[in-house]
Amino acid sequence: MDPPPLPEGEESGPGSKMTLKRYLVKALHRLQKGPGYTYRELLVWYCNNTNTHGPKRIISEGPKKKSVWFLLTLLFTSLVVWQWGILVNSYFSYNVTASLAIGFKSMTFPAVTICSASPFKHSKVKNRLKDLDNLLQEALERLLPSSPPNETVALRANASRRLNMELWRQIPMVVIAERQGADPLVTDILEAGSGGLPTLSPATSAEVPKNKLAIKLCSQNGTRCEYRNFTSAVQAVTEWYVLQSTSVLSQMSMKEKIDAGYGRKDMILACLYGARPCNVKNFTQLYHPDHGNCYIFNWGMEQTPLISSNPGAEFGLKLILDINQTDYLPFLTWAGGARLMLHDQKSFPFLKDEGIFAMAGTETSIGVMVDELRRIEYPYNDCTVNGSDIGVKNLYENYLPLQRELVACGNCTMEEAKRSAAKSHLRTTYSIQACLRSCFQKQMVDTCRCGHSAFPLPEGAEYCNNNKDPDWAYCYSSLRGSLTHRQFCIESCKETCNNTQYKMTISMADWPSEASEVGEPLAASLLLGPLLPRQQNWGGFLYPGWAELHSQPS
Repeated sequence: MDPPPLPEGEESGPGSKMTLKRYLVKALHRLQKGPGYTYRELLVWYCNNTNTHGPKRIISEGPKKKSVWFLLTLLFTSLVVWQWGILVNSYFSYNVTASLAIGFKSMTFPAVTICSASPFKHSKVKNRLKDLDNLLQEALERLLPSSPPNETVALRANASRRLNMELWRQIPMVVIAERQGADPLVTDILEAGSGGLPTLSPATSAEVPKNKLAIKLCSQNGTRCEYRNFTSAVQAVTEWYVLQSTSVLSQMSMKEKIDAGYGRKDMILACLYGARPCNVKNFTQLYHPDHGNCYIFNWGMEQTPLISSNPGAEFGLKLILDINQTDYLPFLTWAGGARLMLHDQKSFPFLKDEGIFAMAGTETSIGVMVDELRRIEYPYNDCTVNGSDIGVKNLYENYLPLQRELVACGNCTMEEAKRSAAKSHLRTTYSIQACLRSCFQKQMVDTCRCGHSAFPLPEGAEYCNNNKDPDWAYCYSSLRGSLTHRQFCIESCKETCNNTQYKMTISMADWPSEASEVGEPLAASLLLGPLLPRQQNWGGFLYPGWAELHSQPS
């Protein structure tokens, strides 16, 4: 029974508030007491008044039809509930639909990064690396003794060579000899006694080598050490030289590093994009920590990116490069040629991950297929648009303006150059490679109290070297091999929602041919003579649709 209506005379006036209160109290009591009907009576009332067929016929039909209508109503009610469950589950699962389209259209020409395989010219840094070269040469002569005819020459060389043993003791190389029933015998290569060094004999595939070459890494003033073993002497020598040269070269200024690398005019001899000539001004210079001076065509930092509307070799980029392997770093660079990579505009080129080598003395053709991947953002995918929602600061974002500030300001500090670079619009975009390296460098600074020279520095940090940070090599080696730190960076970084991949098909041939070089001197003169002086290594490549590399060793 509904509560009584308010009397007409009590709708306003002094007693209206008391009347309203009594009305609300009676309504509350009625809600607490219930409607006064049983559930059976309510169900019968619903079945008599609903406009659905099933419930109405369950109470109005005979016994047989009641059973049929009850089963049908129960069945279709279950189907409706099941469909509702599917719809709700589908909505909260955030499903996506993949759309794949294959075809050809006008598109932005990619950025093309070209570097030398050697980060520096040996003639420019040999004075800085002189002690390292002498130490390594002496170590190799002791590991691989000269034959009897060359013993006199070797002794003369050793007598005239002055060794920096303090530098050697910071990161020494040792030979570990396995002994049955006893602890291994560890012998320093350059401080071995009269007994000499154990012989490094190569083991067969079925046995473990008895003598191993290793690098000794220590911390806490030599009280805590570990040995990094290598199966190959080449690997051990390379790793030792990389660690030692990292400490030496990290003390160079940015201007000194750029001056010690390969210049634009030294490396890029000729350039042609489509039917129009280009020159070194169309390339953006970037100092790369792994490859020294690199040159990026169509990076889009300062100029509008070029558009490619036709496939094929005639509409791509053609280059002739001077490789000049004679001035490579002897112990740091084992491969000869050019290192190149195709990537998006304004993205930092990580050539160790996605770059390819182009050999000297060959014509290399590169067919390219472009894959564009566009993902929907969260909650449909765990991706990021620009890295702003990730807890790792992108240290590569201001890499180019910071590099230019360090070269231009001369004696300014790193922090002053970073403040000036932060105002520049020349910023690289986010990538998962940049995030992983930035995360590792941040962990390196937090753990080792200095940064590795292969990565940009965070705020307030300095690069590691043996003088200021004698434990850095041990700390770096432990951090690089730690699965915990690696997993942390993998979980902290995300893939980009929009990604472009360049899949390349590569073929090579000798260039120039014997007929072009000898049998047709006039043609060779018109094509190569004005560009290629004698006694040089040169090469080049062409891209989109196809790329070609030309080179001829001296």
